[in-house]
Amino acid sequence: MTAEPISRYPVPDIEGLPEDIRDRILAVQEKSGFVPNVFLVLARRPDEFRAFFAYHDALMDKPGNLSKAEREMIVVATSNANGCQYCVIAHGAILRIRAKDPLVADQVAVNYRKARITPRQRAMLDFAMKVSQASHRVGPEDHEALAAHGFDAEDAWDIAAIAAFFGMSNRIANATDMRANPEFYGMGR
Repeated sequence: MTAEPISRYPVPDIEGLPEDIRDRILAVQEKSGFVPNVFLVLARRPDEFRAFFAYHDALMDKPGNLSKAEREMIVVATSNANGCQYCVIAHGAILRIRAKDPLVADQVAVNYRKARITPRQRAMLDFAMKVSQASHRVGPEDHEALAAHGFDAEDAWDIAAIAAFFGMSNRIANATDMRANPEFYGMGR
């Protein structure tokens, strides 16, 4: 049986990639034990790969009022709304690990509105979802709702930027028919 392609586009050989991209991919492989398919699919366009991961890292790895688990909740909930199988599976796995709670991670992946999360997290995800699905309707009342749960203007920016960035990522993953690595399914369970 032959392996299913990870994308409708051919992926480059790791050894033929520019050194900085190859080093990043190999570092991820060493840390996780496999290469997430998103790295291989995006590596076919080195400049876009660099820009994508620079912005990803700026959003997801920064210190602030949002925990790393909450950042992943935003990705998972909005990716579900955008119908992105790759991101729900891959980031759902990361959320299971960061939240240390596979139940709540799976609940957020299916329907955050029924998930066992805090009112603060629900407000965060309500805002992220509005940015993801109807950003033209975001208004002062949405920022006030966040403020009522302790989020400041910078937090609102972070929530919006994560939802928006992954909206783009979801669309690329869907358009390229990106497949999630089998390894993601068992992570954090």
